[in-house]
Amino acid sequence: MLSRRWVNLGGCAACLAMLGYALYAQHGLGLEPCPLCMFQRVGVGMLGVAFLVAGLHAPASRGGARFYAVLIGLVAAFPAYVAGRHVYIQSLPEGSVPSCGATLDYMLEVFPLFEVVRKVLTGGGECAKIDWSLLGLSMPGWVLVAVVVLGVTGVYWNWGSRGSRDSQVSVARS
Repeated sequence: MLSRRWVNLGGCAACLAMLGYALYAQHGLGLEPCPLCMFQRVGVGMLGVAFLVAGLHAPASRGGARFYAVLIGLVAAFPAYVAGRHVYIQSLPEGSVPSCGATLDYMLEVFPLFEVVRKVLTGGGECAKIDWSLLGLSMPGWVLVAVVVLGVTGVYWNWGSRGSRDSQVSVARS
């Protein structure tokens, strides 16, 4: 039977694999990430850290586990929103896509952080370009699917008694 600790550590490993593939796509395949891609990477990294902390801590109390369920759900919402926004921008007809904006590096140098976030989330022409797809889904589409699956899995396993030490002890006594 899987334990909550191993599910959380597996979620962390999945996030690391996603980040590893993003780096491979950038440096190995030559796909330059747009600003929304960079925000997705940050969100996936944050989700991986949330899973790692939950896996290393592995609280015995139901309240502690539920804290991690809420944390994982909230953290997963950020990359899911960004990836969903990215998929939406990619689905816009050609004439309605906003024009390309400044690079993320330039915006971070010139604008306050909240202004950069606002500008990036509105998206630009560089975010509408689809350079890679698998089974009809672009990379942001796959990020959306993966983050939703990871978030739901993390909430499910950490919210209830599944995988807790108490349920393992009661099963062992049966």
